[in-house]
Amino acid sequence: MALVVQKYGGTSMGSIERIRNVAKRVAKTYDAGNDMVVVVSAMSGETNKLVALANEVCEFPDNREYDVLVASGEQVSIALLAMCLKSMGYKAKSYHGWQVPIITDSVFSKARIEEIPDAKVRADLKDGTIVVVAGFQGIDKDGNVTTLGRGGSDTSAVAMAAAMKADVCEIYTDVDGVYTTDPNICEDARKIDKISYDEMLELASLGAKVLQIRSVEFAKKYNVDIHVRSSFNDNQGTMVTKEDKDMEAVLVSGIAYDKNEAKIAVLGVPDKPGIAAKILSSLSDANISVDMIVQNVSGGDLTDFTFTVTKADFKKALAITKEIATEIKATGVSADESISKVSIVGVGMRSHAGVATKMFQTLANEGINIQMISTSEIKVSVVIDAKYTELAVRVLHEAFGLSGK
Repeated sequence: MALVVQKYGGTSMGSIERIRNVAKRVAKTYDAGNDMVVVVSAMSGETNKLVALANEVCEFPDNREYDVLVASGEQVSIALLAMCLKSMGYKAKSYHGWQVPIITDSVFSKARIEEIPDAKVRADLKDGTIVVVAGFQGIDKDGNVTTLGRGGSDTSAVAMAAAMKADVCEIYTDVDGVYTTDPNICEDARKIDKISYDEMLELASLGAKVLQIRSVEFAKKYNVDIHVRSSFNDNQGTMVTKEDKDMEAVLVSGIAYDKNEAKIAVLGVPDKPGIAAKILSSLSDANISVDMIVQNVSGGDLTDFTFTVTKADFKKALAITKEIATEIKATGVSADESISKVSIVGVGMRSHAGVATKMFQTLANEGINIQMISTSEIKVSVVIDAKYTELAVRVLHEAFGLSGK
């Protein structure tokens, strides 16, 4: 008997018919002799509706109450799935995050899981019960409901698998695996059979929406194999696992893009120690994560300090930056929401030279200007004008031989 953790996203739970389909898939795995923990998201579109309600009430909703509101979407899903399983003759029990309990820190809307005591869940499993857990949410040590950020149900599932030492964590979604790039942009994108944690971490952080980045961090830290599969067929998906020699033979594994970024530049910044720290610490204090950073000399003793943030954080980040710019006597602040980040990822880059050069030349051949560059051992990212995103992805996909044909 194995312990299987399965996660179903909003699309998989998007209607009563689809919930019944999920129940049948869960029952099939259970009938094969497995203990089952099922983590589910809110029905597709429900969280967006709740967020819209919050924004209708006020421009900057209170963080604690925001989490109480958006966590309610998963409550509907767990109840409906448990009801469905019970109507099919199975023992099933739904759990809010706080009932497990999934204990987090107190950073509302971006909480991190700290521990998961599993005694109650194990007792239910021993009794033959299928446990259905609300993803995306937890509770802090003061008893407040917290949420893990968009896509947090993946993290909930992997964390449950890690805490309970599950044999496998299956992430069911509306695609049947991880592809070399978005098939909606490249029709010849190829499904990847196996990908390393590090490559998946980069792809997830760079805009690939198959897995949430913290779920991959958890998987790598606790050595949890993730099987990404479709909830609409029985095809084998993509296994996210430890790196092996076969992976190193591939120069570039995938192309990612992210249109959900905005660029802010502080112009004419005094070139002296502590200025960059002052700008970034103010953003950090507001729980705003900065992605790419470039600092360059603009003339004399002044520099320009440019960085990117998510569009969700853009308004708040811009307001904070303008305040800091006044304090440090910068000459001005500029902003641009019409950008995107395009990246190439592959563990093979560690042992091959000239990868970045090939990327830059490929984009130059299409007249695509590069605004910012960021690199790591296994990735190269560039910021470009958003209108060139699809073209950049297609030409890079072809240049690095990633076609499935």
